[in-house]
Amino acid sequence: MSIADKLVLQRQRHLKWPKLDALELVLMMLCGALCFGFSMSVTADIVTRTIGHPWLWLQEVTSTLFVYAIFIGAAVATRRNDHLYLTAIAESMHGAPRLVVEIVLRLVVLGVALCLIWYGYLNFLRGFGSFRLPSGTPIASLYVVIPLSGVLIALFAIEQLVNGIANGFDRPELLESEGVILPLQTGAGRSDRT
Repeated sequence: MSIADKLVLQRQRHLKWPKLDALELVLMMLCGALCFGFSMSVTADIVTRTIGHPWLWLQEVTSTLFVYAIFIGAAVATRRNDHLYLTAIAESMHGAPRLVVEIVLRLVVLGVALCLIWYGYLNFLRGFGSFRLPSGTPIASLYVVIPLSGVLIALFAIEQLVNGIANGFDRPELLESEGVILPLQTGAGRSDRT
């Protein structure tokens, strides 16, 4: 099993475009690197403070890695259906009610993504007037990930909306575990339950 097979979630394939699997893989690897870097910078900050020679720039690195990990993680979690919407409500439904709830939930996620893009971009522009200490870099370097995350979240929400409307939102693995025969697999649209 390759690294890509381990990192790209195969659940709910009917809601995903295969061409975006490479993007999910890159985002998952980036999240891992950001979390590892965050852990190492916190450890180095603690060690340098303990020995009496603190490296003040480590706090900037730590906060940057943390913020980037949060926003990139939110984007990849949106693609994986692990974040930003209420799965328990939607998964308890089937048919037309499920379709309506899933569409509304993804439209809400899309609305959040558009807010991230717009207000994140405004914060990014304003960030050139404020500077981080001790390096003096514009705080915009910290804010740039917010609109980027919004673009990725919007892309993944649109992907799920289009595929969900076309293929249905019901997860095949859940239907199989409930004993439902899937039309895509058997050609029959009936349930084994009576």
